[in-house]
Amino acid sequence: MRLLFSKLIQAPALRLTSLALMLSLTACASKSPLMADQGATANSGVVANTAIGTQVYTPTGVKKFLGYISPYRISVQQGNFVSEEMMAQIKEGMTREQVRFVLGTALLTDMFHEDRWDYPFRLTKPKGEQVTSLVTIYFKNNTVSKFEGGNLPTEKEYLARITESALGLDKVESLNDLDGTPKKKDKK
Repeated sequence: MRLLFSKLIQAPALRLTSLALMLSLTACASKSPLMADQGATANSGVVANTAIGTQVYTPTGVKKFLGYISPYRISVQQGNFVSEEMMAQIKEGMTREQVRFVLGTALLTDMFHEDRWDYPFRLTKPKGEQVTSLVTIYFKNNTVSKFEGGNLPTEKEYLARITESALGLDKVESLNDLDGTPKKKDKK
């Protein structure tokens, strides 16, 4: 009686399977000539506001699968947002509790650097734009001795940036005036 998969049949089948696997894996690594150079677009970008404070990184290329399909991405916010108005309230000589009340609990407190609180922030938008900022508060004898943060956005700028990404709009307009009454429509 002969077995279904004898050694004579197993060797060519194994070779054929390994060749098919090797070819399919190398096809994933090959680059389509119709797609943009992903190596150049992934590393290049525009950085705005490079002074200490907020940095905005805007990628120049959009990553798409098979050249035309882009995956759904959400806005991701990480860390503590610290606005220009919040930093204006911080003064030298404030206690740790006062700083915690104004800025919130620090995201990074290191046991080796007890007199330093870091407030990092990062917002990644669906199209790849990243907004990052870092605020650092230094204490001496449990009071603020100095703080760093640089050029931070106002709360209005931050809310506009979030609502633009949430709504997919370039500009967000209110339907009401500042006093709460509905705006009148201009008739043309």
